[in-house]
Amino acid sequence: MPIEDRDNAHLITHALAKDTLSRLRDVETEQVSFRKGLVKLGRICGYEIIDGRMETEYVEIETPLEPTMGERVRGLDDVVIINVLRAATPFVEGLLKAFPRARQGVISASRDEEAGRDEDGSFPITVDYVKLPEITEDDTVIIADPMLATGSTMCTVLGHVIENSPEPENLIVLSAVSAPEGLLRVDDERPEADLLTVSIDDRLDDDGFIVPGLGDAGDRAFRTT
Repeated sequence: MPIEDRDNAHLITHALAKDTLSRLRDVETEQVSFRKGLVKLGRICGYEIIDGRMETEYVEIETPLEPTMGERVRGLDDVVIINVLRAATPFVEGLLKAFPRARQGVISASRDEEAGRDEDGSFPITVDYVKLPEITEDDTVIIADPMLATGSTMCTVLGHVIENSPEPENLIVLSAVSAPEGLLRVDDERPEADLLTVSIDDRLDDDGFIVPGLGDAGDRAFRTT
């Protein structure tokens, strides 16, 4: 199956997703290829969400020869994609190829690494900017961030998304790589969210980085190191 159920998350197992992620992990993959890889992975994940989380409906269509019945995906006009700046920008670009009519939101949230981790393993989170579209009960909401490490940022982002909004039909947290600790935290604090990832990695190191991971996705995508 392209999407497999795990204890507290769902794993995208499409062969192209795994191939693309392997190329992203490679330290020899330079900036342009890394950005293009994130775009490609976002597109693949978008198609998997359509196939695994959205329903189809039968419609009557007129071919050049005669009428027939076909299937169309329901809800493609009711998709909200939320970009967790900055690393998610190319990832979201790929998602938009699968959901070209999606409404978009932006949240600039980052962890304060200089402050260090709290006793529970989380980081203090700073939110600099929030701009979200209206969310309705009919929507599929996809919150995209390539890396789910401690879960601190994602729990904060989910708080902003859920606040003063009705519960959407689907609420999906999408990542390329995730640490078990982060998945557990988000699942515990925000059980209404459906956690979807391409890889569940081994662990977090002492600095809160995913191992083996793929480095800092934002720095690698935007060449800021």
